[in-house]
Amino acid sequence: MGASLPPKEANLFKLIVKSYESKQYKKGLKAADTILKKFPDHGETLSMKGLTLNCMDRKSEAYELVRLGLKNDLKSHVCWHVYGLLYRSDREYREAIKCYRNALRIDPDNIEILRDLSLLQAQMRDLTGFVETRQKLLSLKPNHRMNWIGFAVAHHLNSDGSKAVEILEAYEGTLEDDYPPDNERCEHGEMLLYKISLLEECGSLERAIEELRKKESKIVDKLTYKEQEVSLLVKLGRLEEGAELYKELLSINPDNYRYYEGLQKCVGLHAENGLSSSDIDQLDTLYKSLGQQYTWSSAVKRIPLDFLQGEKFHEAADNYIRPLLTKGVPSLFSDLSPLYDHPGKADILEKLILELEHSLRISGGYPGRAEKEPPSTLLWTLFFLAQHFDRRGQYDVALSKIDEAIEHTPTVIDLYSVKSRILKHAGDLAAAATLADEARCMDLADRYINSECVKRMLQADQVASAEKTAVLFTKDGDQHNNLHDMQCMWYELASGESFFRQGDLGRALKKFLAVEKHYADITEDQFDFHSYCLRKMTLRAYVAMLKFQDRLHSHAYFHKAAAGAIRCYIKLFDFPSKSMAEEEEEMSKLPPSQRKKMRQKQKKAEARAKKEAEVRNEESSTSSVSRSGKRHVKPVDPDPNGEKLLQVEDPLLEATKYLKLLQKHSPNSLETHLLSFEVNMRKKKILLALQAVKQLLRLDAENPDSHRCLVRFFHKVGTMTAPATDTEKLVWSVLEAERPFISQLHEKNLTEANKIFFEKHKGSLMHRAAVAEMLFVLEPNKKHEAIKLIEDSTNNPAPINGALGPVKEWKLKDCIAVHKLLGAVLDDPDAALRWKVRCAQYFPCSTYFEGECSSAMPNSVYNQIAKKPENGDSTHPEGGNNADFVTLNGKLEAFKDLTV
Repeated sequence: MGASLPPKEANLFKLIVKSYESKQYKKGLKAADTILKKFPDHGETLSMKGLTLNCMDRKSEAYELVRLGLKNDLKSHVCWHVYGLLYRSDREYREAIKCYRNALRIDPDNIEILRDLSLLQAQMRDLTGFVETRQKLLSLKPNHRMNWIGFAVAHHLNSDGSKAVEILEAYEGTLEDDYPPDNERCEHGEMLLYKISLLEECGSLERAIEELRKKESKIVDKLTYKEQEVSLLVKLGRLEEGAELYKELLSINPDNYRYYEGLQKCVGLHAENGLSSSDIDQLDTLYKSLGQQYTWSSAVKRIPLDFLQGEKFHEAADNYIRPLLTKGVPSLFSDLSPLYDHPGKADILEKLILELEHSLRISGGYPGRAEKEPPSTLLWTLFFLAQHFDRRGQYDVALSKIDEAIEHTPTVIDLYSVKSRILKHAGDLAAAATLADEARCMDLADRYINSECVKRMLQADQVASAEKTAVLFTKDGDQHNNLHDMQCMWYELASGESFFRQGDLGRALKKFLAVEKHYADITEDQFDFHSYCLRKMTLRAYVAMLKFQDRLHSHAYFHKAAAGAIRCYIKLFDFPSKSMAEEEEEMSKLPPSQRKKMRQKQKKAEARAKKEAEVRNEESSTSSVSRSGKRHVKPVDPDPNGEKLLQVEDPLLEATKYLKLLQKHSPNSLETHLLSFEVNMRKKKILLALQAVKQLLRLDAENPDSHRCLVRFFHKVGTMTAPATDTEKLVWSVLEAERPFISQLHEKNLTEANKIFFEKHKGSLMHRAAVAEMLFVLEPNKKHEAIKLIEDSTNNPAPINGALGPVKEWKLKDCIAVHKLLGAVLDDPDAALRWKVRCAQYFPCSTYFEGECSSAMPNSVYNQIAKKPENGDSTHPEGGNNADFVTLNGKLEAFKDLTV
């Protein structure tokens, strides 16, 4: 470095490098300018100056200087290395790798460049290159522990676990017998555990357990040691030893569900294989003995509820529930809610809790017990029952129970939160938001309740109120930037959905794409761990993190954000921005010279607006000073309303970018292929649309949406003109070859297929709606017949009847979808009105159907507590914002007349 400079300037060059490493950028800049006064064309100094400027956020100058430096000294590895660092800082990893490789051609043994290259190869999953680079590093510095470990990990990631084990054993061979010293015992123990996990992964189980026991004294993490040992024993089939070890682990932590599951496997009573009545009796005996041993454990009492049946389940549930109701555990229903998926258990629980409620009302105690219970026991019993009936769809009963509980003790926050949730499920979103806000005001320091309130407000499309409420828990009250910096994805997704419902596509897109950016940031965040984890020897966690990163985009939040963005782009394609279209039309009428002037004026106006926003931002930032005295400089958002996001030339091209990610990471989601169908039909990509239809049929051929797509696709194909070009003929031949393999259409036309689908699913509302819609598509003159198909549907009781009356099958969201179908697709306002009146009886709390108990009705109870939003109707999904909705902090009407 700086070899071509005289001694004085060479020392100054070393100072530049040192200043860059210690982040003293001004000092480094000064030294660089001193050298460049004498040697203005010195390539390495120009490059280092550029790198320093890059750290001072002067990127354009930085790139200019680095490129000039490289031009002046193409044979300098420093210039190429610096160019790579510049690209790396901008996340242009592939370009950075090219630069590093060029640097290594000049100086193939440079440790720093090799190390930087290996980090980028790990980041980009260039695993073959990663192995080669780590091997080179090891050959250059074999006495460095990190190089041995890095080489082993590289082979493991490259699916060569046995080679990784050999490398780790070779590394152990270089160590002395008394290694490790006390200050390195943890790191060495982690390395040994990693090696044993590698042996397990390779299938060398006997060797792994032998190695584990041999190195027991050197492994510090004794709990992981036992867990690894029992895992190996079970895989080897040594179940008796495994059972004993699981009992040891249970004595350490008797609330760990995995230990109980492992113990069940060891005694041959695992639920995956199906349990006979004798197996259930054995399991019951096992858990009773464990219950006597671990009396304080909740897991040992809860787990038997999963496998017990009938009277035994009733008895065990009774013993489990009673003390928790007495204690007043709000999470009891959440704990038992998985049992509602087990046939018959919800009925037993309902009967049990109603018996307890009746006894508490009559005698003040539990059945069969003389002792009186505290008054709060009845409160928590009502609380549980309200959630139970909410889960079963009996919202009127649920509301009566929760109202009674609130009347009993009006100071319990959880009661208001649960009432809010019941109202949301019942369809009164405005009243639900009001109740959630009332709960929030009862404890202003509870962030969870605040977040729950924000979520309810967004569901009611009260975005302004939600923002005001959310910022109560953000730093310095900086709402948008702080929520974005905190990667508060649930908030951004809920906001995006709300904006989409209101037709504000710009803001909706902005929120959805913000979530997508968070995932890009999470991917980038792994970069720092490539060197850190090798240095700290957290190897098992490191490999698990890399595997997690590889499936990161299959996470539910990313799926929701990508699907939301695709829906926005589809809607933008179907309904282009009117203002833009009008503007383009006006522009096209102008002569070319005037058109050019107009465009220049627009650009100047945008630049002026941006500059004014920056000035305002600077002015506001002068007043925002933190407690430490530091001034916060808030970044300017040049497009707060997402207007620029709407100005895309090809919305479907943008949608396709996110669609490809969903197809890659969520291939088993029905929504992925429904979106693929919609996008490709609009793009007229017939074969890709056919592929989406086939995937839908593979995943769920009986789904109403799958049926819709199938009929729509072949109906569209049937109306196409005869193929003219060779490409069209090829597409046509593929369609003709594929159709016979679709069983739904085998030797049947579309009308017959639609009728057969109806006969199979005539009892389901959504299936009838799909059949009706497709009948209208195939034969528009049969609109009245299609409407009759829907109106002839009956809301039958669900198969399970509750103790307090039958539960109906129809769901609120399905009925709303059918109402929109009647009004928008079948275009029959009278039929839509008849459906609305009918559904208002089934869902009396729904604001959408204006049920008699909903806040949409002037004389209802909930109308008094839910104010109608100013900007739009409160009926979801066309609600609006209500900036004045947030109750003043600390003000709570429920306590107005409370006396102590």
